[in-house]
Amino acid sequence: MSVAFVPERLRGAAEVNQETLQRLLEENDQLIRCIVEYQNKGRATDCVQYQHILHRNLIYLATIADATPPRTQKPVD
Repeated sequence: MSVAFVPERLRGAAEVNQETLQRLLEENDQLIRCIVEYQNKGRATDCVQYQHILHRNLIYLATIADATPPRTQKPVD
């Protein structure tokens, strides 16, 4: 199950921290590897479920990025 999947009743209650983001990025890496492996074996229809999870994860990450205030850069001396 994807770490990005949160049941409707818990949405908004999940804490987003560095560890969660790292796990999600690692999961995306694994999903991409599975998708490529299935496609290389000619089993494109078998990778659709992984593509859906990857898509959901990417939308989740994009939503977090959009909601995060921009950082101000420190001036370089």
